[in-house]
Amino acid sequence: MRLAACVLLSRVDALAFSRLKALLGATDGNLGAQLRRLEIAGYLAVRKEFQDRKPVSWYSLTEEGKAALSAHLTSLDSIIRGNAASGPNGSSVPE
Repeated sequence: MRLAACVLLSRVDALAFSRLKALLGATDGNLGAQLRRLEIAGYLAVRKEFQDRKPVSWYSLTEEGKAALSAHLTSLDSIIRGNAASGPNGSSVPE
């Protein structure tokens, strides 16, 4: 869910919590916990405001989050294409 949220956020300036919830088919509690972890890691920024007297939380990727997502997607692409010569921490990948 974290990867999916980051990919969605990479395509826009910001998304509201309710929109992320709908797009990901997540529960409030699960999505909130996952977004909080990304925020703690420095990958997300959150802006809270009121619209029609209702609180709205807007999430966006930070520059650090964009860089981390790009690196992760590059690694996944390399694995998919079979170009990965080593696993995490430089360990050999069994053939």
